[in-house]
Amino acid sequence: MSIPQNIMEDLSIDCVIFGFTDELKVLLVEHAEGISKGRWALPGGWITYDESLDEAAYRILYLLTGVENNFLEQLQAFGAVNRFPTKRVVTVAYYSMIRAGDVDIVAGYTASDANWFSIREIPELPYDHQKILDYALTQLRGKVKQEPIGFNLLPEKFTLLQLQNLYESILQIKLDKPNFRRKILGMKLLVDCEEKQDGVSHRAAKLYRFDEEVYQSLKEHKFVLDL
Repeated sequence: MSIPQNIMEDLSIDCVIFGFTDELKVLLVEHAEGISKGRWALPGGWITYDESLDEAAYRILYLLTGVENNFLEQLQAFGAVNRFPTKRVVTVAYYSMIRAGDVDIVAGYTASDANWFSIREIPELPYDHQKILDYALTQLRGKVKQEPIGFNLLPEKFTLLQLQNLYESILQIKLDKPNFRRKILGMKLLVDCEEKQDGVSHRAAKLYRFDEEVYQSLKEHKFVLDL
């Protein structure tokens, strides 16, 4: 993918990419140039005159991190007068949830490094990136109780404990284990793989996968999951 030349320097894109390993994480890049050189930030950059906002989001994310072929959802525009220190810049934020273990992160373009950070240990971000991240987290926490979350974050086969850890990490609360399992299994969302977890020193847990048809149905018909 080529580096753009005809950029608009008053309209930008910023991407909030969530991933999950043992906890919820967000993908950040280290700026290699400009006024925020050496600082970690959300992957972002200028759009060009001949591309749509969506096209710009996918291009910028790929050039900075190597992440591609994932679904990006537009969050909203952020346009505070002083959000950028040298001039008026409006940014359009996107977010996505991906399986962190399935992607190879490769820093490029204007990024000297790219890595996952726990949402509990975020470095000081430039501009209004913390505000954008907080807004994305709020949206994610609202969504988790109204539609199933995890299809794009967990491995294809997972344990109920991994699923609970995901919900706890997103919501930043401790859930009652028996109650959580009863409610999740009662949704008929999971399929028993009839397999057990490999390579663990303790008692191996059962593995499950999402029933994709039920998953999509629950996404289309909003519900309230009282955790």
